[in-house]
Amino acid sequence: IEQPVDPLYSMEDAAATIELFRPMQLHERQALNGSTATEGFAVTPYGAGHMLGSTCVLMEGTENGKTTRVLFSGDVGRVSLPIIKDPESAPAADYLIMESTYGNRLHQPIGPVKNKLAALIKRTVQRGGHVVMPAFAVGRSQQVVMMLHELMQEKKIPELPIFLDSPLATTVTQVFEKHTEEWDADLATFAELTTPFAWKQMSYTQTVQESKALNQMHMPFIVISASGMCEAGRVLHHLRNSIEDPRNLILLTGYQAENTLGRRIERREPEVRIFGEWMRLRAEVDSIGELSGHADQKELLDWMEPVTKTLKKVFLVHGEPEAQQELKAEIEKRYRLPVEIPARGDQYVLE
Repeated sequence: IEQPVDPLYSMEDAAATIELFRPMQLHERQALNGSTATEGFAVTPYGAGHMLGSTCVLMEGTENGKTTRVLFSGDVGRVSLPIIKDPESAPAADYLIMESTYGNRLHQPIGPVKNKLAALIKRTVQRGGHVVMPAFAVGRSQQVVMMLHELMQEKKIPELPIFLDSPLATTVTQVFEKHTEEWDADLATFAELTTPFAWKQMSYTQTVQESKALNQMHMPFIVISASGMCEAGRVLHHLRNSIEDPRNLILLTGYQAENTLGRRIERREPEVRIFGEWMRLRAEVDSIGELSGHADQKELLDWMEPVTKTLKKVFLVHGEPEAQQELKAEIEKRYRLPVEIPARGDQYVLE
């Protein structure tokens, strides 16, 4: 029996941080409290292209007139990802702390994913099944909705009902609709012809009753629901209702971390446990990983290239060991820079 794990922080801790948030604009250099022109710290955000509003952060520490610049990548996005603008080039820095989620992988081109998605949906509809798409509430859900809208307009998929069953994803979609200044050129052009996230086949469920009603539908439909790794949320109910029927399709839309239900489904294990009950995995399983919001190995290497001339060292974080080791080897080979993979408790002096 798995033992309970003490949480790192409580709801009260999380709520207390809200008062500490301060708005910033991209490229706005902000000195932290107590800092002066010659002493202290300052931060500057740059567009990371990972999701709406995501940034990488340049941190500058000045002591005795000497400034050290540390660039924290956060999650680096991808060039030509639907909806949002591409990542900005990395600004000059002395040290780089960079993610490595896909440090050992190369994504397939984004373009063909629409044709693959259309083929999967049509095949599922032909056999009378429905499609369950686990998707992250922020970014991925909106990409999928937009792509399905395009496919319907292009008459590449039938006009079947589509449901976004996630109150958080629905709220986030409203934020996407509001911040048109963050849209890329393709979405702006599409929006001149129609409302990107709303059309007659598209429904946004809010209540638990609306969500449960989907399990009573006996016709082809698509449901997009969180969480993206199938660990919690409404998607678990849809999986329990769908996973044992070979007519249905479970279509994964992003990265599935080790030891998650999503990873077990991705591996097509014969049985998986949902709500403590073992269930047979008989539904078709596929993925459209091309929508990943994380840069792959080549994209990470390209993103960091502008800053390599000034870098003294690279630190790789946010990745599994195999991905980190392979990306480390590529950085050392291409840019001849020292690379560290910090472990918990490691300390470094940055000069």
